[in-house]
Amino acid sequence: MTLRARVWGCRGSLPSPGEATVRYGGNTTCVEVRSGQDVVVILDAGTGIRLLGDELGSDAQIHLLLTHLHLDHLEGLRFFAPLWEAEREIHIWGPPSPIHTLEERISRSFSPPLFPVELAELPAHIQFHDVPDDPWKLGEIQVLSLPVSHRGTTVGYRLEVAHGSLAFIPDHEPVLGVELSTLDPEWISGHALAEGVDVLLHDSQFTEDEYVERVGWGHSSVAHAVEFGRKANVGRLVLFHHDPSRSDTEVDRLRERASELWNGAGDGAAPLAAHEGMTIELG
Repeated sequence: MTLRARVWGCRGSLPSPGEATVRYGGNTTCVEVRSGQDVVVILDAGTGIRLLGDELGSDAQIHLLLTHLHLDHLEGLRFFAPLWEAEREIHIWGPPSPIHTLEERISRSFSPPLFPVELAELPAHIQFHDVPDDPWKLGEIQVLSLPVSHRGTTVGYRLEVAHGSLAFIPDHEPVLGVELSTLDPEWISGHALAEGVDVLLHDSQFTEDEYVERVGWGHSSVAHAVEFGRKANVGRLVLFHHDPSRSDTEVDRLRERASELWNGAGDGAAPLAAHEGMTIELG
């Protein structure tokens, strides 16, 4: 049984199209995950989801898993073609709130003056779900969702099949006020999601120098991403959520820095930097 993932967007904060971002891409966060053909799991609904929606077959059951509702992770949803198809059944999962339902929170972006069409007017059949506390199954994929350290209510996801596992934590600041090296695993934000996975897609928005000026913004430096991946004993770290001002050449340098830090800590596959069109197959 295999787990296949494809990156449709890996940029953070703001879409950044242009000549400087051609290789890694300028679309914001969206990853497609499959095990078999009957169920498609989509991680986040950044602008990359528009292109994914144009390619989805009409018979796949769709489950959209949102890490949180910041605009860069939600802004592509209004242009996701399956939402505009009658008879489509779409399940949207996201972090719970004690004040407003997931549907109420998402509907804000489907209302004037932000958008001319109300959420209730969409022809697809949409079901909203708060992520449960315990693991659940979507087709052959077991999913675990847990809160992680980021501004606003945010979760990460762990997806597993019999012979492969992937963790998705695109917005994360696990070092906020602490040093990871001093903490036991149970006290590290997101550790249970990432522990021992084959592939970890993790926030690495900042350089080490940039992070000094951005403590508390909810994102990791490349060094923190490497340290977190090492601490969780992951098979492969994939740098994610590239800063919108980061050119392809600068992302190359970030990847090189991650490899330097990773190899300095021991053996293992060097980290990669996510890019649009990247495919990952496990198992």
